[in-house]
Amino acid sequence: MCLPFTDSTVVGNTYYATPIAGAALRLCISFTETIYADTYGGLRVAVVHADRGEIDTVALSFVDHGTFHRRDEAQNTPRNSRKYGTFNTYHRPGKPPWEGAVTAGLRDAVERYTGVWFPGAWKTPAPARAAGRTAQKAPAPPASRTGSRTR
Repeated sequence: MCLPFTDSTVVGNTYYATPIAGAALRLCISFTETIYADTYGGLRVAVVHADRGEIDTVALSFVDHGTFHRRDEAQNTPRNSRKYGTFNTYHRPGKPPWEGAVTAGLRDAVERYTGVWFPGAWKTPAPARAAGRTAQKAPAPPASRTGSRTR
């Protein structure tokens, strides 16, 4: 997901960061398990206080954020299948278990969540979106001060 926090590390399958230097709050991101062994269905994002422990947490599902939508569509994975919108630890050698993931939706959700707890810490600007056709107000012509024309 390429998160912008320079003071961060990964331990096992968990990402830890201190988004605001010197602050007591930390960010912890790990995978959420499903009811199936070694299968993950999303991310668990937590705000942890250095002294008081976990303060807040949110679960971000892969299905809700379209993470594996393309992969599942291409493989005709049924929505009610245990494989839909998940990944498991059994994967092709040399490939990550989350191969085929599109993380833009998750990254946006993490950005919004961290923006609440760590204002100003997200230093990487969001990618510019292509300009679409939108209605815009045209500037009004300057108002004349008198009702007559000047020559």
